[in-house]
Amino acid sequence: MKKVWSSLLLFFCIASSIQSQVKRNTYLQFDVAASITQNSDYDSSSSSFIIPDGTGAKIGYGIHYNKWVTLGIHSGIDWQWDSKLVAIPVFLNFGLNPKVGRETRIMMHAGYGKGFAIGRNNLSGEYGKLKLGIGADDVALFAEVAAYHFPFNDEKSVGNISLGVSLIDFFHYK
Repeated sequence: MKKVWSSLLLFFCIASSIQSQVKRNTYLQFDVAASITQNSDYDSSSSSFIIPDGTGAKIGYGIHYNKWVTLGIHSGIDWQWDSKLVAIPVFLNFGLNPKVGRETRIMMHAGYGKGFAIGRNNLSGEYGKLKLGIGADDVALFAEVAAYHFPFNDEKSVGNISLGVSLIDFFHYK
C-alpha cells in the first residue's frame, strides 16, 4: 500500500511539474537579508538594543500556481559575524502568497533542507526556515527565522532572525 501511495505522489509531482513547464508557470526569487541580534553590551543611554549580526543572500527557482502557491528549490549563503560562521543552505521552499489588497500580497514561506558550514570540516545538518512578508507581485519586505541543526560553539544548533527584501519574477508564458 505504501508503494501505491508513493507512486501516486510521484506521478502527481511529475505531472504538475510537466504541466507547469508547458504553461511556463515558473518563478525566480532573489532574497537579500541582514541578521539581527540582541546587543549584549546594551546600555539604555548609549547603545541600541538590536544590532546587525550578519548578512545573507538566497536564490531560488520553481513552479507557481497563479502567483498564489509556490514550490521551488533554493540555495544561498548566510554569514554570521559574531559566531564567525559561513553556511550554505540547500532547501525545498513552499510558499503561500495570497492577495490581501489590489496589489498587495502577504508572503508566507517555509523551507526545509540541508545546511553546510564552510571551512568547518564536514559540519552539516538539517536546515529550516520560516518567512513572513508583505509586498507586491515582484518585490516584498520580509522577516525570517532560520536554524541550522548542527553543533557549533557548544550549542546544538545555530539560528538567526533576519530582515530583508525579496525580488520575485513570475514567468507566465503560454
